[in-house]
Amino acid sequence: MDRKHDTRASYPHFQIVPTRWMDNDAYGHVNNVVYYSYFDTVVNQYLIENGALDIETSPVIGLVVDTGCSYYAPVSFPDRVEAGLRVARLGTSSVRYEVGLFRNDDPTPAACGHFVHVYVDRETRRPAALPEKLRTVLGRLVTPAETA
Repeated sequence: MDRKHDTRASYPHFQIVPTRWMDNDAYGHVNNVVYYSYFDTVVNQYLIENGALDIETSPVIGLVVDTGCSYYAPVSFPDRVEAGLRVARLGTSSVRYEVGLFRNDDPTPAACGHFVHVYVDRETRRPAALPEKLRTVLGRLVTPAETA
């Protein structure tokens, strides 16, 4: 889905992700694989800060089963990236996160991506229902279908 016309208002949560010198590639912009690191950072930091994920002891963990990214404008060090986060689908054991990466004060995203976590039991790696705390924290990010 083409989301280059999203705006900052399309996302209920934001986190600043500073670019690093090492993020730039030989072409002078942030390499495409680094964007996925930004996605992972904003999602997991949100979960940790809201008490929905303890990376060492949570009984369920999220495994990435699908990802994608569309690039609209380059980002380069020392740009500041503001990562907007929303949940497009909240299932029984899975979540589709959508992230818009905004460069400095730009009103439209430089890139938009998604990834899907399937939550599984930490020990058995079998799909598990989302714990109530996780469901509540993620529910704050759910966007209406027409904007997701």
